[in-house]
This record gives sequence, C-alpha cells and structure tokens, in this order.
Amino acid sequence: MSKNIIVTGTSRGIGFELVHLLANQGHNVLALSRNAKPIANLHFDNISSFAFDLCNEADYQKVTDFIKNEWKHVDVLINNAGAIINKPFAETTFKDFQKIYQTNVFGVSELTRTVLPFMQGDSHVVTISSMGGIQGSMKFPGLSAYSSSKGAVITMTELLAEEYKETGPQFNVLALGAVQTEMLEEAFPGYIAPTTAIEMARYIQDFALTGNKFYNGKVLQVSNSTP
Repeated sequence: MSKNIIVTGTSRGIGFELVHLLANQGHNVLALSRNAKPIANLHFDNISSFAFDLCNEADYQKVTDFIKNEWKHVDVLINNAGAIINKPFAETTFKDFQKIYQTNVFGVSELTRTVLPFMQGDSHVVTISSMGGIQGSMKFPGLSAYSSSKGAVITMTELLAEEYKETGPQFNVLALGAVQTEMLEEAFPGYIAPTTAIEMARYIQDFALTGNKFYNGKVLQVSNSTP
C-alpha cells in the first residue's frame, strides 16, 4: 500500500537516494530542498518537489497548501536535511551557531509542527541525528555547533514521543555515524566513510516504513563510526 512521505534535504546524498528508493516502491513523495532541480529532473509521476528553505518561515505555508490540495494526510515525515560546520570553537561565531541551529533544530521543529495536523495515529516522524549528538559518545574538535544541534533534536524527539504517546504519531531519531556524502566531504576533505549514501538510505527507508510498529521515542545508533 502506497504512503504519502515527506523527505527534506533531497538535492543530494542520503535524501536524494531516499527519494529514488521510495518512489520506486510506489510511494508518493514530496521532496523538499533549497535546490529542487535535481529531483525535478527525475520525472517520476509520484514525486513532487519545490524549492523549500527550512530557514524561511514563508516556505512552510507552501507545504501546508500542498498537503491540503494534493494529499490530505501524511504517513511519514523524514527530517533528513542538515547543515554542518567544522571550525575551532574559538572561531565559531554567533552567526555560525545560528545558521546550524536554524536548519538542524528550528527547521526540524517547525516542519514537524506544520505537518503534525495532517498525520494520523500510526504515522511516523523520523529525524536524522548524529552519533556525535549522543551524550557520552566520542566527540571531535570543530563540531561544537553541529554535534550540539544534533543532541538537541535527540532530546526534542524524546519529548515529542512522550507528548504524543497516547494519540500518535510515533517519533524516532536515528543517530548516524559517518556516511560518504557531499556534505561530509565538504566538512572533512579526504575522509572516506565506511557507509555509502545509498546503503544508509536503504536502512532509513526500511525503518521509516516499519519502525513505528516497534519503537517510539527511541534513539537508534545506526553506526559506531563518527562524526
């Protein structure tokens, strides 16, 4: 049975691969990213896309309008979009922290709040975090803004799972290790991750479609590698 699925951060990396996988399974996908061109060029009948910036408050109305006019309800929301900066803390400015948190925390919060009225009890919200955001995990210099923001969405997911545990939807967060994506390459030039984007996308796809049956409010550590 096909589902209505929203995925953010779809112009490249894990999000781009997720859109392919979900569409090929016959699901209806709304692919959101600041650059909608890569997805628009796929020409799938069951993929919709438009330019969407998590940091632009006006763009959230476009999501609301699309759901009302096209779908009526949402089965799965995958908060995949993220921003990273690798910079010594002493050089990390207020604007640097603001930029990272606007995407990784405030954007996740606002899109989830926007989509919630269209979700049902058995719907599923999956947020992508990082191993670096888990309390007690190994930490790396230069990731003070990124890893702390990923820790924030872990806590937020746990809180939402508690708040909605009687009515649904279900909330879970996946703490990923290093995945070979363009974003990782930009932050850590020359580093080769043990997991490819398509491999991680397959895991996220399976979990997003079935994990709400077994988990709620759980932080799943997908890989022991970092960052």
